[in-house]
Amino acid sequence: MANNQSVRLHLDTFTRGRIIGKLEEGRSVTSVAAEFGIAHNIVSRLWRQFQTTGTAIQGFSSDRPRGTTPTDDRYIVLQARRNRQQTAGKIARHTTKATGRPVSRFTVARRLHGGGVFARRPVRCVPLTPAHRRMSYLWCREDRNWRDNEWGRVLFTDEID
Repeated sequence: MANNQSVRLHLDTFTRGRIIGKLEEGRSVTSVAAEFGIAHNIVSRLWRQFQTTGTAIQGFSSDRPRGTTPTDDRYIVLQARRNRQQTAGKIARHTTKATGRPVSRFTVARRLHGGGVFARRPVRCVPLTPAHRRMSYLWCREDRNWRDNEWGRVLFTDEID
């Protein structure tokens, strides 16, 4: 094994109990760490956990592990903001290709929602009530004979200029 790589060995419950027992006897954290051949900070953290919670047993999570990392989540939101027309399925395929881990479109939709990006359906037109239609029709009938200079004074709300 290369020097820059490290192996993370998890302590079993029995070994944790032995470490706590030696610390309760009054031995120093450094001597216990040297005896078991583990880092000082691991023994220190284990001792602190025991003093706070009263147990040295590592808690188990009932949750499933997350399919994406926080970096993946930022990538998903960035993809959506770069191209607003992309679907969640397309972003999922991009993310799967980029990370090498399968990501579903439902996961992408949840991450986008968490990132403040929501799906929007564009409105095709403003819905008009019958009263609006009647008033628009009357306005057109009254002003159908206008000349260009008269129409030049009218501001239409869909104009960009």
